[in-house]
Parts: sequence; C-alpha cells; structure tokens
Amino acid sequence: MPKANQTKADSKPMFFSGFNYRLIGIAILLIVGGFTAMYLENEVKGFISLYVSPIVIMTGYIIVIFAIMKHDREEELDSESGS
Repeated sequence: MPKANQTKADSKPMFFSGFNYRLIGIAILLIVGGFTAMYLENEVKGFISLYVSPIVIMTGYIIVIFAIMKHDREEELDSESGS
C-alpha cells in the first residue's frame, strides 16, 4: 500500500524540464501548421506547398530533435548539491 505522506525527495524527478515541453509543443504546432498549409493550398506546383510548408515541417522536426536531446546540466547540478 503506498504511503500517503510522500515527500518531494521520494518522488522521481521529471525527465524533461518545462523548457523542453514548451519546445516540443511549439514544434508540434509548426508540424501541424505546415501540413495544414500544404493541404489548404491543394496545388501540386503551388508556392506554399512546394517551398514554404516543407521548410516549416522540417523546422518543426529539427526543434523536436533538439528538445529531446537538450539536457539542462545546471538543473542536474542543483539537485545533486541539494541532497
């Protein structure tokens, strides 16, 4: 049976920081916006669907990769010194 009075030290730290989650949210919005713009133009040789949307989508994917790979070392040092 789990304890009712768990302290903050007993709980596991979050894997990502708030900054990482914000970046992932922005990236998802960029990816969805890029695919939506490509769909709305609905032309094979249109400027937006041929040039703008792929750049926006790739930017979103690059931001997702960066957000996953980014690790805040200062936060790790703060948690170690507090123990």
